[in-house]
Amino acid sequence: MLRSVPARSAVRALKQTQRCNTRPFSNSPAPAAIGIVKKGPASTRSQTTAAAAPSAQPRESPSPAFNHTPTRRENPLQNARQPEMDESFIGKTGGEIFHEMMLRQGVKHIFGYPGGAILPVFDAIYNSKHFEFILPKHEQGAGHMAQGYARASGKPGVVLVTSGPGATNVITPIQDALSDGTPLVVFCGQVVTSAIGSDAFQEADVIGISRACTKWNVMVKNVAELPKRINEAFEIATSGRPGPVLVDLPKDVTAAILRKAIPMSSTLPILPSQASKAAVEHSQRQLAATIGRVARLLNMAKKPVIYAGQGVIALPEGPKLLKELCDKASIPVTTTLQGLGGFDELDSKALHMLGMHGAAYANLAMQEADLIIALGARFDDRVTGSVPKFAPQAKLAASEGRGGIVHFEIMPKNINKVVQATEAVEGDVAANLALLLPQVEKKSMTDRKEWFEQINYWKEKFPLSNYEKADRTGLIKPQTVIEELSNLTAHRKDETIITTGVGQHQMWTAQHFRWRYPRTMITSGGLGTMGFGLPSAIGAKVARPDALVIDIDGDASFNMTLTEMSTAKQFNIGVKIIVLNNEEQGMVTQWQNIFYEDRYAHTHSENPNFQKLADAMGIQTRRCIKPDDVKDALTWLIESDGPAFLEIVTDKKVPVLPMVPAGNALHDFLVWDEKKDRERRKTMVERTGGKHGV
Repeated sequence: MLRSVPARSAVRALKQTQRCNTRPFSNSPAPAAIGIVKKGPASTRSQTTAAAAPSAQPRESPSPAFNHTPTRRENPLQNARQPEMDESFIGKTGGEIFHEMMLRQGVKHIFGYPGGAILPVFDAIYNSKHFEFILPKHEQGAGHMAQGYARASGKPGVVLVTSGPGATNVITPIQDALSDGTPLVVFCGQVVTSAIGSDAFQEADVIGISRACTKWNVMVKNVAELPKRINEAFEIATSGRPGPVLVDLPKDVTAAILRKAIPMSSTLPILPSQASKAAVEHSQRQLAATIGRVARLLNMAKKPVIYAGQGVIALPEGPKLLKELCDKASIPVTTTLQGLGGFDELDSKALHMLGMHGAAYANLAMQEADLIIALGARFDDRVTGSVPKFAPQAKLAASEGRGGIVHFEIMPKNINKVVQATEAVEGDVAANLALLLPQVEKKSMTDRKEWFEQINYWKEKFPLSNYEKADRTGLIKPQTVIEELSNLTAHRKDETIITTGVGQHQMWTAQHFRWRYPRTMITSGGLGTMGFGLPSAIGAKVARPDALVIDIDGDASFNMTLTEMSTAKQFNIGVKIIVLNNEEQGMVTQWQNIFYEDRYAHTHSENPNFQKLADAMGIQTRRCIKPDDVKDALTWLIESDGPAFLEIVTDKKVPVLPMVPAGNALHDFLVWDEKKDRERRKTMVERTGGKHGV
């Protein structure tokens, strides 16, 4: 017979005692023990036994030595009681449990595409009245729709696809979400567990494939663990820096029926524990010294700049606290591409976007600042230019103890990854700004008169409005389209959401639209995914049905996901689409013009007839080719009911400027100059035999 260690110890002790004293236990007095008792282990020497008793006393039970259980190492943060069990899932299939867990997580919309391996889940959600399912034309479209939904709402986007190609088609949106910190929860079907590893039909190792592009991924091995894994997925996707997670669902797991109760803790959404709350409090106490040093640097700085990224808009309080800091200390603010809308660009302290195609005055301010306060930004290469040449005055001030670079960042791995920080404030940006504000001294614009005079001089010298107008060619300039759209939506900026694809149109939109509110600019920044614009606009419109949602796209980018126009029509999702058609991959041809002597290798393709395509998909459509018609065409688009498409034919070979060429410092940029532009076009004509540049 097998016994536990405590049981075997008790038996040995009992036999040893019986050899010394064979009397059975009773209530009558026992005679004194005779003989020498050997010393036992230190843990038992201090315990009273019958043999060592000073006098014979009646006892009703064996001494403690006989039933002693060694002390276990208990975790004081764990509840020693038996877990409360949830019986509500008994008799439900994995698919039905999935449906119930979506309700418990508050999911209202799912984007996805069915297939054989995920059918048990689709069968369970069939005709569900609790959330809306959006069926795209491609799984990549589902992923980007979920991204747009998440970016517009602040809630995680949910994707449901099948195994094999269904799962691999959503990898690009997953990586895009990881690069830009977008919360996605992706559920993929999988072949039955017994077939995994056998190269079964539509089998793919999606866990291995997605490991590098997710915050976390997991394969559910049995139906009992499904609720727990779903809760973990939502928790991880939305905690810290948001990002994508993936849950792999074998078909036999989602088809299986749960036969027993499971712990209640597995079926309810995860809430912060007392231990995690205590850890946060402890961390905040540790931050106090750092915050104090940051406040000291800020209070002595003469030329500070705030460099705000997407981390500022992660929480609703972020933009409010940013404005409060900016107003209290009179600090100019520049934003990243993903931070647009985090600060009102109509504010006189706004420097607009910085970086490779950012405002010249924003880049100059970063180079001249003695203190840079980075809020939820990661110093990527599009922002810094040449890292050794980045922020020379801030680095000098740091060496003299009067400034430097302060990095507020939620991800520890991003701190000191590209640029060495003078002070690093780890954690949620909004929470740490709230700690900093009381220690910041109030300063007026007059106190920083010299600094703002210098900035205003740069703004006058290098305005974003400095570009070639339509007079020379009589063709529509893309910058003019964006400016006109910004003017037409000036009275409703808080309810206007702009999405873009990737390319020149993306940069022109960032430069010439005036951003005033958070979560109104949705674009692919880190990964730079062409085709992002239309599906993300659909997702944003689903999240905010009362908003005006406009996809500003380029023809090359739009071609990649244009089939999703029919998705907008099918579900009556009233997105507005603007395609700036220059019949080329504009950003690439710009580089070929500047760096590759006008050798336009495979950057011109023949577009389909967008008008006929839109009409065939049931989308109302219009085309604009004259500069004088731009305003009327945009007005028609904005006021149209339901989804609508506007093609605007623009001039070709128009560069996005300013531009910081690769390897240059931020202050070493190209701006539009009429004389130089004439020379550029003349050279282009000569190099291409008159094919381009006319």
